[in-house]
Amino acid sequence: MTYLERAKDLYAQMAEGKIMEAFERYYRDDVVVVEADGQERHGKDAQRKAIEEWLASVEEMHGGATEHVTSNEEEGVTMVQSFTDVTMHGERMPFREIAVQEWEGDQIVRESFFYFVPAEMQQRMAEKQAQPKRA
Repeated sequence: MTYLERAKDLYAQMAEGKIMEAFERYYRDDVVVVEADGQERHGKDAQRKAIEEWLASVEEMHGGATEHVTSNEEEGVTMVQSFTDVTMHGERMPFREIAVQEWEGDQIVRESFFYFVPAEMQQRMAEKQAQPKRA
């Protein structure tokens, strides 16, 4: 498989709801994942936990799509632009992100995310997260 084919398969599996299966297959144990704010997670266990927490925070999935996938086969790099529309923390959050994956063999060794969340939405989410939870 080419890196382009791997990236397309990864996102196809995620679109089918096989997010964790795709993660287990395509991410190396010592993967480094970098969020848009620069926060890094080291290792598959840390990223698995982050994915599980994100999935648990999704109250409703309204849709999503993989919009563009490209690769540099010589360098082992893929880039994917995707769209996700979810409700989290009571707020509907449609957003686009770009993921850049660096591959070694069949697995991702580093993934960096680039996305934009409007300041107003960030503020509302922070306020809701800071509110005491009702019993």
